[in-house]
Amino acid sequence: MTNYMVEYTYTDDAASRDAIRPEHRAYLDSLVGTGQMLAYGRFGEDGPAGALLLVAAASAAEVESLLAEDPFVKNGIVGSHRVREWINTWGAVPR
Repeated sequence: MTNYMVEYTYTDDAASRDAIRPEHRAYLDSLVGTGQMLAYGRFGEDGPAGALLLVAAASAAEVESLLAEDPFVKNGIVGSHRVREWINTWGAVPR
């Protein structure tokens, strides 16, 4: 498995984001259970609304497939995203 960093940038539709958040988190938690989602969380207030996800997958294409099932993506809450291979040098995230 390879680790990938996913950066989400959300749209400005905060009301829809708040309404769909429980379903979004449940989906991400299901990926935690499979070992594919290593960590996730939103960015602070000092920039555009968005989030960082750390995903373990066989390929970037597999990450894209997982993202396509995220309720935030399905409902247009994610305006854009970026997937990059992330090489863990130190820390609690598996290498």
